Amino acid sequence: MKFNTAAPIYQQVVADLKKKIVNGTIHPGDKLPSGRDLAVEYKINPNTSSRVYAQLEDEGITYTKRGIGTFVSDDENIVNLLKIEMATALLTYFKTNMHELGYSDDDIIDLIRREKSC
Repeated sequence: MKFNTAAPIYQQVVADLKKKIVNGTIHPGDKLPSGRDLAVEYKINPNTSSRVYAQLEDEGITYTKRGIGTFVSDDENIVNLLKIEMATALLTYFKTNMHELGYSDDDIIDLIRREKSC
């Protein structure tokens, strides 16, 4: 993963893991890599991987079984809410940028319809 300097690394890793959970690459109930393995996988400091897991746990997306590891929540509602939250953020970003270019909501819808028919 190539990191962007505009956001903290741990937030970028959190976002990547969330995306993998939402798109089904990582499933509810799956065991996540150990903190050290996550650090190796993303080429980050082990302290950063600890922060990643703390953030995911604080958000209720994961839970830790002491001595066993970190797991994705089995609660399908959490995954569905996460998916809606991420989609809403993307749409808001897109819509805001289109408005800055001078497009109205109707213009945006027309552009999407035209692109879809191509």
